[in-house]
Amino acid sequence: MLWAAVGTVALGFLIALEIAARGYGEPGPITAQAREVIFAPASGTVLYASMMLMLVVLTWRQRFLAVGAAIAIDLVFWLVRWAVGAEMMYGNGALWVTLACAVIAVTRRTGRERVLLLQGVGLALLLVAGRKTGYTWLLITSKTRPMVLDQYVATADHALGNPSWVAGRIVEATGTVGAHVLDWVYVQLAVAAVIVALYQLRNVAVERRFPGHHLVRTFLVIGLLGPGIYMVFPVVGPIFAYGADGGHWALADLWPNTPSPVGTPQPMPFDGVTPRNCMPSLHTAWATAIFLHSRRGPRALRYLGTFWLVSTLGATLGFGYHYGADIVAGVVFTLTIDAAMRSLDRGWDRAGVQLVCYGAAVFVGLLVAYRYLSQEMAAHPWVFGPLVLLAMASVAYGYVRTGRRGEQGTGAVRLPEPRRKRQPEPV
Repeated sequence: MLWAAVGTVALGFLIALEIAARGYGEPGPITAQAREVIFAPASGTVLYASMMLMLVVLTWRQRFLAVGAAIAIDLVFWLVRWAVGAEMMYGNGALWVTLACAVIAVTRRTGRERVLLLQGVGLALLLVAGRKTGYTWLLITSKTRPMVLDQYVATADHALGNPSWVAGRIVEATGTVGAHVLDWVYVQLAVAAVIVALYQLRNVAVERRFPGHHLVRTFLVIGLLGPGIYMVFPVVGPIFAYGADGGHWALADLWPNTPSPVGTPQPMPFDGVTPRNCMPSLHTAWATAIFLHSRRGPRALRYLGTFWLVSTLGATLGFGYHYGADIVAGVVFTLTIDAAMRSLDRGWDRAGVQLVCYGAAVFVGLLVAYRYLSQEMAAHPWVFGPLVLLAMASVAYGYVRTGRRGEQGTGAVRLPEPRRKRQPEPV
């Protein structure tokens, strides 16, 4: 019933976004995904990554058959596209296999086996749909929010030392090699997420059930709530508001060599194309979630989570996509959401409720400070800078502390065995 309710809400949400996108003359998430059954997908990597998530519910023999079928279908598509001169891309095979498993679940499975396979298919399709809905959300933000608040965030960012300007100069100094590595990490965020999720879900086929708390759940909730904040706090980023990519809409071509001036901030108009997707930084939020969920894995997985978080922070700041204030908000946003997801699995206790409420209050407080105290923050950086970082660190400390309490609270306690009555020896 829970999965049916989630599916119904997700379908209604997709339909609403489809209608909204059509109103702006663009295809919505349903149309964009339906086209990828035949036409070249936007990202074959995402389609194969989503299929890999579905494979956790199958046996090893079924996994090999599914992967082989997906590759074979992609080869056929590749030959046809090569023959007719169409756009070359892979991924259709993975989508076909995922949809075929949904049909098999309905027509050939019963009971618990059907539910488990449909859960796997739903998990895969949710990941794919999340990417498509993200594109539609970005379109809606650019069309419905003509004014952006970059001046406020850039002014508040002086309290943190203008980290985007500093990181931008560092990336420029590393040359093309560093830029290419960071760009690949930034674009292929889903790859690291799937690796961590596959480790967490590795026993689903054996236990015949999904764990209560895993990375994909946190990922989906971040993607669901984050765009709503974009509508409340529209920001385009320093490379657009203060850089060459903003064209004539930019205040000046200052990024990354000259920090933004400290003046009286005000909302500024911007074009109807650039997404208002900076506050909070969802790339940072997702990378933080990967880092958190990789902590329980082996050493290689922990290294991967750390590398992806550090590289994502370098890319978001170094490419001018985000301000430092966005990064802080994104970390607090993720810690609060993952704490809520963890409490939903373990059961809500007083510590869990307090942490979620505190994290939400800190997040709202940061947004209010960026908007209404930006000049004071820039005028007193040695006061507000440490306060902002301390607020973020306090949420992180609460997250770690409640996590340890939960582990101690759910740990199995071995009771002493009752002493057996000694039997008399035979005479």
